[in-house]
Amino acid sequence: MLIAELAALSAAFCWALSGLISIGAIRQLGPLAFNRVRMSLVFLMLAAASLLTGAWRDFPLDTIQTLMISGLIGIFLGDTALFGSLQRLGPSRTSVVFALNAPMTVIMGWFILEEHLPWLTLLGCGIVTVGVLIAILGRRNNEEPQSMDSTQGRLRYGIALGLLAAFGQAAGSIIARPIMAEGVDPITASAIRVGIAALCLLFVGFIPNPLFRPKTQYTVKLIGIIMLSGFIAMGIGMTLLLYGLALGDAGVVTTLSATTPVLILPLLWISTGNRPPLMAWVSAVVTLIGITLITFSWQ
Repeated sequence: MLIAELAALSAAFCWALSGLISIGAIRQLGPLAFNRVRMSLVFLMLAAASLLTGAWRDFPLDTIQTLMISGLIGIFLGDTALFGSLQRLGPSRTSVVFALNAPMTVIMGWFILEEHLPWLTLLGCGIVTVGVLIAILGRRNNEEPQSMDSTQGRLRYGIALGLLAAFGQAAGSIIARPIMAEGVDPITASAIRVGIAALCLLFVGFIPNPLFRPKTQYTVKLIGIIMLSGFIAMGIGMTLLLYGLALGDAGVVTTLSATTPVLILPLLWISTGNRPPLMAWVSAVVTLIGITLITFSWQ
């Protein structure tokens, strides 16, 4: 169990670290241009892993269409919105707003999959929402030192993108859940979901509109940062999460892997030298308590 718990915490640490590594490149390139390269590189990594393990040979073809739809909503829409929110809100606020994907997934599961909704789950959903409200309303950005975690542009646009990202993640998960429950290979399934998202992002790049084009030219340094970010989050982080789930209790592992909003704060403190405000810590801890209730009420 200790190994499983350490794997889950390490996965959360990887996702927090990836967000910090990404923020500069996202603000330089724009979320669409950043995500286009990132998803293309991640697809190549996942496809290579599927080919090397031979898992693709036994993959059921009748699931591909559903996984593609899941990828369009969860990754093409959800991830791009997430990076747009990260660009505007900074890492700590974005990670808390994105945590709403947990209650959104639960509520969608209730309505769409007719899953039972325990009262502790409803309480957890409410607590997560309170944590998000604290993160948004309890911090005044103009009173904080300017850093990578500062808000850029209008706050409401960043919040809207964060909510869209959480919805995309939740909807994509709900669509893929029945297929994943059948025991299909997760790496091949992820490659399909990421592949269709990468393809759409490549096509979007041909639209003659500045919104869909990079704000600046790609450089070796920027591509290196994107590769490192994708490898840490998807290559190491997701592998550690799957390893933890294989060895330990699913509720404990899922909860510990959701500690990203908390872990990102000391990382920000170390990298910027500025201590995150009290409300950032409060919102992260409250959000984690809500996610813990949601997770364990389903065990």
